[in-house]
Amino acid sequence: MRRSFLVSFAMFLAVAGLSLTACGDDDSSFAPRDEESSSSIEDESSSSSSSVTLSGASAESNGSSSNKESSSSAKSSSSVTPKSSSSETSVSSSNKESSSSSAKSSSSAKSSSSSVSSSSEYVPYDHLIDMGDGVGTHVKKQDYKTFTDERNGRSYYYLTIRGKNKAGEADSVTVMAENLNIGTMIYYDDYQTDDSKIERFCYNDDTTNCDRYGALYQWAEMMQLPSECNTKSCADQIKPNHRGICPEGWRLLTRDDFYIVLKSENAEHGIEDVRARGFGGYNYTGYSLVGAGVVADRKCQGIVDYAYWYYPDEYEEDSDTRAYLSATSRSGTGANLYRDLKTNGLSVRCVKLEE
Repeated sequence: MRRSFLVSFAMFLAVAGLSLTACGDDDSSFAPRDEESSSSIEDESSSSSSSVTLSGASAESNGSSSNKESSSSAKSSSSVTPKSSSSETSVSSSNKESSSSSAKSSSSAKSSSSSVSSSSEYVPYDHLIDMGDGVGTHVKKQDYKTFTDERNGRSYYYLTIRGKNKAGEADSVTVMAENLNIGTMIYYDDYQTDDSKIERFCYNDDTTNCDRYGALYQWAEMMQLPSECNTKSCADQIKPNHRGICPEGWRLLTRDDFYIVLKSENAEHGIEDVRARGFGGYNYTGYSLVGAGVVADRKCQGIVDYAYWYYPDEYEEDSDTRAYLSATSRSGTGANLYRDLKTNGLSVRCVKLEE
């Protein structure tokens, strides 16, 4: 009888443990961990495995330069026009995606807490809300321009930010003021492995989150390289002005680009001038960063409170599985350079190519 009790108790603990894999809005688990782990975000300025404090991180980095030279071509299926799919969200008359999410079969359905249940029609999010506030000499809403991504008819706000580069010279970058959102939604506990089309994560498997905060992409998907590049080095396929998942005429944001944003001629408060007002910032630069959260360890974490985005760079000391990225939080002032697993789902920003 004692043996029977112990077996039953062990089974109870195993079942209880399964609930920890649910994707929820509790961001407490998103704080960087003290020990080395696959989901910890590592500060490049230190070789130790200690936790990262976003609030104290420096905007400077001592990493290698962005965009490695390449003689090899990107993947043969690098066309960024997704195939037609029943799981692709439709485009509304305002050029933003509708909110209707694809339903999972009953055998693999998620809990009601992570699904969309609304009988009313979703109104696409007005991204102008997150743009410049027009105060004084800082960026005004009329300073933004718009363009339409012909691949899915979605429109984006963008602007030119003038500042200084790392050499201290006057420079500028024309960049999206919103996170990219394109592709067929797959569920956050899966992997973006179909190289024939663009795949995306939507926080909590809810396409309204993709509409408001942008989609989340694994590194190889962002780069439009074979999915195997998440687990092996593909440095020889990284090109200067790497387009990746960006629309035609645009390229992926680099560390040098973001440095110019941080050193904008309008900036007065550092990283706070990069964050949108709804994300605890002043947005004097017009960059309008929002807390899109992240998919890490097959869990959604930190929406509203955290923003993470990859660069088109592998981490040299572990180029098989890790890439460089930057991060900021609602309450922190950090914008340091980090590295983490390529299989995490992060936000993407694009920069307009010079004409």
